[in-house]
Amino acid sequence: MTWTPNPERYRSATFRRCGRSGLDLPPISLGLWHNFGGIDVFETGRAVIRRAFDRGVTHFDLANNYGPPYGSAEENFGTIIRKDFTAHRDEMIISSKAGWDMWPGPYGAGGSRKYLLASLDQSLRRMGLDYVDIFYSHRPTPDVPLEETMGALVQMHRQGKALYVGISSYGPERTRQAAEILRAEGVPLLIHQPSYSMLNRWVETALLDTLAELGVGCIAFSPLAQGLLTNKYLNGVPADSRAAAGDSFTAAMLTEGNLAHVRALNDIARARGQSLAQMAIAWVLRDPRVTSALIGARNVAQLDDSLDALNGLAFSDAELTLIDRYAHEGGIDLWRDLG
Repeated sequence: MTWTPNPERYRSATFRRCGRSGLDLPPISLGLWHNFGGIDVFETGRAVIRRAFDRGVTHFDLANNYGPPYGSAEENFGTIIRKDFTAHRDEMIISSKAGWDMWPGPYGAGGSRKYLLASLDQSLRRMGLDYVDIFYSHRPTPDVPLEETMGALVQMHRQGKALYVGISSYGPERTRQAAEILRAEGVPLLIHQPSYSMLNRWVETALLDTLAELGVGCIAFSPLAQGLLTNKYLNGVPADSRAAAGDSFTAAMLTEGNLAHVRALNDIARARGQSLAQMAIAWVLRDPRVTSALIGARNVAQLDDSLDALNGLAFSDAELTLIDRYAHEGGIDLWRDLG
């Protein structure tokens, strides 16, 4: 049976301008870091992507090594595009990235021109696309000249394989340098993707000011601190959680201090009539310099809960002051000091 998107999907949808570009993004974007790989149930992921689109989510964020196994999230997403979204490609913002490990040998990770350009071509083949809307340098690689990494982004932009370019996890000074190199080549830096949550506030020190000055958008990944800012860990470690799996989230992050703060934040969320996840997303979006919050979703119910954060974006000064008592650095930033 042919799937037809909700014809009312844009009636109440809102969008935010990405920096000083001409591009609007939804306030919540869907990331495929987890739950969409080859080990996951295909039809569940397909249902999540359909539901997101039906609710006005137009931005879908991937990377070359999302899975597992590496590449499988893009392969599955490409299949979903062909089955359900061929007629709607121009309504979608699709992004991918490269920087972390992808294949063996010296050319399968980092920021070299060879790796980035080969990665993009592979991503396009996996997804069955002619271009991506945004391509990111997924991480800074200080052992590679920044001019080379940015030069690769310039080349893919000029080839029409990436309409816009971005960076992820770069510090403020390196962000400024990257923007200057790109500007000299006539290619604007569209967007920065940093980690940001109530337990990981490093962007507030200087990065957000830098992005605002440069006119660069910001899409915050891991606003739920990889699930810590949900009700998942309020009463222990569930067997199906990331902490139990021991991949990108470890039980070492579940310190008594972090859990005490999470429980206090959960009480504030309940008083606001929100789930903790909804408040965490809304809190990230409280700052107008943040264009979009990038979420994941294991199933449609989890997606709906997160998207319902948009029903309660306003915070009183008293609420923000109270949140600040518990929204402290939690030692969960896996991307700290990348450069």
